[in-house]
Order: sequence, then structure tokens, then C-alpha cells
Amino acid sequence: MPSKVAVIQKPPVLLDREETIARVLTSIDEAAREGATLLIFPEAYVPGYPTWIWRLKPGGDMALLSELHAKLRENAVDLSSNDVAKVQEAAAARRVTIVIGINEIDRQFSGTTLFNTVVVIGPDGALLNRHRKLMPTNPERMVWGMGDATGLRVVETPVGRLGSLICWESYMPLARYALYAQNIEIFVNPTWDYGETCLATLRHIAKEAGCWVIGTATALQGADIPADFPERDRLFDAAEWINDGDAVVIKPNGAIAAGPLKREKGILYAEIDTEVARRARRSLDVCGHYARPDIFSLSVNRKPLSPVAFSD
Repeated sequence: MPSKVAVIQKPPVLLDREETIARVLTSIDEAAREGATLLIFPEAYVPGYPTWIWRLKPGGDMALLSELHAKLRENAVDLSSNDVAKVQEAAAARRVTIVIGINEIDRQFSGTTLFNTVVVIGPDGALLNRHRKLMPTNPERMVWGMGDATGLRVVETPVGRLGSLICWESYMPLARYALYAQNIEIFVNPTWDYGETCLATLRHIAKEAGCWVIGTATALQGADIPADFPERDRLFDAAEWINDGDAVVIKPNGAIAAGPLKREKGILYAEIDTEVARRARRSLDVCGHYARPDIFSLSVNRKPLSPVAFSD
């Protein structure tokens, strides 16, 4: 049975968790009123992607980098607290499934390290999955730690079996295959990437996996950076497009169903049907009849990689 998906690419309030979550709640209400039951938000949406890392060289303005990282840490999401409780409550109230990127802080061990994380929230408000980005890209490694594979999972939702990789993780063939091998029907790619190369990759994944693919970055201009952002006018031009967004929904055969939504701060809607994904794998099922397990094998370690084990 078809379901309506809403791909949200409105700007967050950069470095402000509570104000960004307020915008999340507004978008949830708007999308739910339009009949959407699956809502997708971009990479690191709460409290925003640290776009300054591509403009400040590591080892350059260390004082500014330290100040920005401190603000990001202070506004990061602690999943062991009530930081996303309002989002979970909204999901339950509206009976929608939500996929949202966050800057997550590890309070259990270090108390300081951040992770680029995507969470799936079910229509009862429950946290269905937490996936931490396996390999931050280039200067992202100065912001986020490397995640383990505990969240490299496909979960059952009312809309379909859903899994997610973050941004350039979609270029990792083995990470993709780990999701394909779990009967994935909807592949979600919250990202900071956009443009033709990104779109070509997502279309390839749709054909390769025989599943629906949903991707979005954050449509963001310099004018969207808050006035109190340190050194804002030095780092950003108000008129520039920092990110085009390019929200897109792709059919299991690789054809585009909706989008890309380019340089538009809004919501992209589309109808998806998971039966289409099942039928797409009749001729090409890379984890089934098109696999060669007698030749190739993949082992995935999904055990939590804890930095310490205490014995009391």
C-alpha cells in the first residue's frame, strides 16, 4: 500500500539545539497535515552541520575552531537524556516515523566526544535505531569520532523496512551491502552532499539494491546563519548558497520519483510503495539469486566497541 514521504530540507538554527528542535516540531506538524507518514531530516540537523570546518583550516584559527566546537558540544544531543523527547512525543502524537540526523554527545564514557548520528523514531515515539557515522569525511574527523556498527541495521516501520547511511557512507560498498542483506526496502541518506555526482550515486544504489532511496542535504544560505554566530560575516556571505539541498526520492529502478528540490527551503513530498521494491528484485537481487556466497563473503561486527570494561 502506498505511503506518503516528506523530505524536509529547511535550515536549522545553527548551534542552537532547542530552537532547531522547535523548527523540527513545526515541520512535523506541516508534513503530517499533508498526510505524510515518513519524515526525513538532513544530516546532523540538530543543531546543524558544522559547515565552518570546510572554511577554517585545521591548525589555522584554533581559537575560533575551539569556540565553535564548544558551542556545538553544548548544543549536541544526549540520547540518554530528554534532548529529543519533544520529537518523540510529536512522532507519537502524529503517528509518523521520523529519520533525523543529530550531533550526538557520548555521556556514558568520555562526556565530550561527538558523533554524527542518525536516529529512527517510530510512530509510537520509540527510538528504533541509532547509527553513528562509521567514517567522518576529511575535516569532519576534527569534529566527530568514528562510530561502530551497532546501528548498521534495517528496522521494521509501518512504511517499510528502513535503513540509513550518512552522506559519504553511501560510497562504501560493504556498508551498503550490509544493509542490502537485511531485506531493505527504503534506503535513507541524510547528507551534506548534493549535485549530479551525489544524485548519480543514489540512483545507482536504488537500482543496485532494488529499493526506494531518499536523500537530502540542508538547503542553506549565508543569511540563514544566526547573527550571533562567531565571526559570521568573515566566514559567510549572506547571499551565497552554502548548500543546494537537492532533496530527492528515487524509485527502485533508479528513476527519479520526486525532486531534486534545489535551492528551495521546503518539503518534498512523494508516494512510495514497498511492493515496488520487492518486484524490482525479481531480476536483480544482489543478496539473493544474484549473489555468489561460494566466492564472496562479508562479515560485520555489530558488537558495541566500548573503550573500557569495568569489573566490580
